[in-house]
Amino acid sequence: MKPRQRVQAALNHQLPDRCPMQVSFTPEFAARLRAEMHISSDQLHNPHGGGNTYELERALGEDMLLTSVGWANSYYQESGEYTDEWGIHWRPVKYQTPFGEGIYTEIVGNPLADEAAISSYHPPDPMRPDLYKEAVWVLDTFQDHYWIVGVTVTTIFECAWALRGYERLLGDFILNPDLAENLLEIPYRYHLAAARKLVEMGVDMIWIGDDVGTQDSLLISPAHWRKFLKPRMANFISEIKSINPKLKVAYHSDGMIYPIIPELIEIGVDVLNPVQPACLDAARLKLEFKERLCYWGSIDEQYTLPFGSPEEVRAEVLTRINTLGQGGGLIVGPTHHVQLDTPMENFWAMIDTIKNTPYPTTSSLPGENG
Repeated sequence: MKPRQRVQAALNHQLPDRCPMQVSFTPEFAARLRAEMHISSDQLHNPHGGGNTYELERALGEDMLLTSVGWANSYYQESGEYTDEWGIHWRPVKYQTPFGEGIYTEIVGNPLADEAAISSYHPPDPMRPDLYKEAVWVLDTFQDHYWIVGVTVTTIFECAWALRGYERLLGDFILNPDLAENLLEIPYRYHLAAARKLVEMGVDMIWIGDDVGTQDSLLISPAHWRKFLKPRMANFISEIKSINPKLKVAYHSDGMIYPIIPELIEIGVDVLNPVQPACLDAARLKLEFKERLCYWGSIDEQYTLPFGSPEEVRAEVLTRINTLGQGGGLIVGPTHHVQLDTPMENFWAMIDTIKNTPYPTTSSLPGENG
C-alpha cells in the first residue's frame, strides 16, 4: 500500500497492511536523528511541519506529511529572544538531558496584556501568498504518495492566551466575557482563513485544536468550553467541510478531555489527537465511540518513550494497535514531538514495531469476546 492509501483505509475503518504512522521531533532530536541516519541538512526542523524538507519523515517510512500555517509556527524561530509577527515575545530556556542540551521557547511578553490594546490590534494577514508556498510544493510533490495534513493548531484558545496572557484570559472568561469573545475572534478568524485556503488547495485533512486538558481534568469548565470554544470550533469545521465534504478533521488537545469528546464528535471531529495514555483510557475510548471516532498518537511520551525500556516500548505499540487499531481507525505515533531525552534504542523500537506489525484482524478489546 502507498502511505496515502494506508491512512485513507484506516480513517475509513478499513484494514490496511499495517498501522499508518506519524512522528514529529523537536529540533534537537531531529538533529540527532539526521546524524544517526546520515542525512545532511542545515535547516532547522519545525515539528509542526512549517518549512521542512521532509527527508526524515520520508526516510522513516511515515505516512502523513504536515504543512503548517498559523501561530504554531512561532515556536522555535530563533536561538535568542525574539518577537513573532503577532507581537508575542519569546525567550529560549535551556534544559539538560543525557544526550545533550536542548532549548524550549517560552512566552514572556503578551501584546494585548492591556485590554485597551485589543480594539486597535491588527493580526498578521492570513492570505499572504508566501504563507502557502510550502503547501503548494508539498501538494505538488508528494500528494500522490502521502496523506497531506494542513496544520492550523493552536487554533483559538492557545493563541488567544498568548496574546492576552493565560491568567488574564481565564479571568476575562468570568469578569469580562465580552472582551474574551472579542479576543477569541482574532485567532479564530485568522486560522479559519488559513484552513479554508489549505482545503481549497487540496489537503486531505485539517488539524485544529487547543490544549484544554490537564493531567486529570479540563483546564476550563465544560460550561466555559461550550460557551467560548465549542461554537467557534463547530462553525470552523462546518465551513471547511462545506468546501470539501470528504475532508477529515483532526482535533488536538493534550490531557484528560473525556467530558467533551462526545461533543467533539457532534461538531464534526473525525480524529482525536494525541490520546495521552496517562490521561485517557484507550480501550474505553474504542469501546465507547467505536467507528464514530478515529485516533492519532497514543504512544506515551511522558514515561514509556523517554524512560522505559525498548521492550516496554514494543509492548505499548502492540497494545495500541490491538486496541485503538481494532477495525481500523488508528494513526499511531508519540503523543508529542519526540524529545531530546529519548534513547535511540527506544525510538527505533517504536518505529520497527509499527512497521513490522501486520494490522490485527481479530479483537483483543476487553468485553468483546465474552
